[in-house]
Amino acid sequence: MQHTRTQDTLVGLFIASGIVGLFFLAMQVSNLGSFTEHDGYTITARFENSGGLKVKSPVSSAGVKIGRVSAISFDTTTYQSVVQMNIDAQYNTLPEDTTASVFTAGLLGEQYVNLEAGGSDELLKDGGNIEITQSAIILEKAIGQFLFKSASEKK
Repeated sequence: MQHTRTQDTLVGLFIASGIVGLFFLAMQVSNLGSFTEHDGYTITARFENSGGLKVKSPVSSAGVKIGRVSAISFDTTTYQSVVQMNIDAQYNTLPEDTTASVFTAGLLGEQYVNLEAGGSDELLKDGGNIEITQSAIILEKAIGQFLFKSASEKK
C-alpha cells in the first residue's frame, strides 16, 4: 500500500490534536484548567487541621463552586492552618457570620472548603475573616478512636 504525503499529514494532525486534547484534560483534572485569574475578593479562615486541602482546591457554597483556595500557611503563634480563599466577584453577598468547613468529595476524593451562609446583615469584604470553622475529619483518626472505644468497652 502506497503512503501519500496527504495521508502522512492527516495522521500527524490527528496525533497532534490527540496530544493537545490530553494536555487540556490533564489541566482540568489537576485544577489548573483556568489560566486567568478572575476578579474577586480574598477572605481568610483558620482551621485546627486543614487535612489534605491544597492551593487551587475549590470553594463552594450550596454545592456551587464560588472560588478557589489561593494560599495555605501555618501560624506559628496559634498553631493553626491559615487558608486564604479567592471568591469570585459575583458572589459578594456572603454574610459576615458565614461558616467554613473542610469536606471531602466522595470517600477518597479531593478536599474542598464549603461555606455556609449565616444570617447577618453585614457582608464579608475583601480581606475579611471567617470566625466559625470546622476542621477536616481525618479518617485514620476517626478509625483509631472507634477501635480504642471498642477495645475499652470489651474490658
